[in-house]
Amino acid sequence: MIEIENLTKSFGPIAAVRGIDLKVAKGEVLGFLGPNGAGKSTTMKIIAGYLTPTTGTVRITGIDVEAAPQSAQSVLGYLPEGAPAYGDMTPHQFLNFIAEVRGFSGNGAKARVATAAEKTELGPVLSQPIDTLSKGFKRRVGLAQAILHDPPVLVMDEPTDGLDPNQKFSVRKLIREMAAEKAIIISTHLLEEVEAICTRAVIIDRGQVVTDGTPAELLTRSRHYNAVTLCVPAAQAARAKELISAHSKVHSIEDSGEKNSFVTLTAFPHHAELIIEDISAMAAHEKWDIKQLYAEAGRLDEVFRALTTSDSDRARERNESVAA
Repeated sequence: MIEIENLTKSFGPIAAVRGIDLKVAKGEVLGFLGPNGAGKSTTMKIIAGYLTPTTGTVRITGIDVEAAPQSAQSVLGYLPEGAPAYGDMTPHQFLNFIAEVRGFSGNGAKARVATAAEKTELGPVLSQPIDTLSKGFKRRVGLAQAILHDPPVLVMDEPTDGLDPNQKFSVRKLIREMAAEKAIIISTHLLEEVEAICTRAVIIDRGQVVTDGTPAELLTRSRHYNAVTLCVPAAQAARAKELISAHSKVHSIEDSGEKNSFVTLTAFPHHAELIIEDISAMAAHEKWDIKQLYAEAGRLDEVFRALTTSDSDRARERNESVAA
């Protein structure tokens, strides 16, 4: 549904995108991750036909975006960052305008507008000027225009930006409901969003793909994957730490300090081995008064930090490129 081959984009001496290859199939919700300045928004604007690549090809349902932009855009729903719209229009007027631009008229246009407004829960504000809406409602207007023509491909930049927890839940539910029949790319800084709705995650850094896999696969790369955390009384902490550290499957143990007469210990396994049963059996044998005991699933933020460049390093590299 989406094919990206050897995509590059330079702005003068600055290379924003450096050879991205990516395919997204029907039924996939791809989380597109990366630090600020990594090239996410640039890549998405190229997919949408708003920017021309320096080199490379983007095809949407087999249509070359650069060679036939209007045909490609007819099968694409795009939500850019900032949810731009005409502020003096109401959502109803704006969606009618989008329907006309998309080639709908009469009852067909009315039906499309009504369905998009219902799916994005815009009913209470349909007659208010867009400029007077909250950030969350403005974002939902942007989402409504993206899905109005029921496109087979959706590209969305921060779709839940500015939404409260209830609104985020609704939008994520809508994305999951649409996912089976579409190919969807979502750029987001919210790592919990990746775990909540994405079937696949790609992390880019400095304009290049650094990892590609399911959220579960990415979690296995976390230092905390299969680590065990337990909370024991301070009086038992030294003995617990000694015995757990000596276990053959344990690589290291961290002590987060005493709080309310309890100490929290985290044991990290060798090679992500499963150690929860061994430590649970040890706790039972030693009769520790366990307050908490659980295995960690892994942490996406940890994987993200390990694979991406810090803001200061990225700024330094950019300055060096400009100077050169």
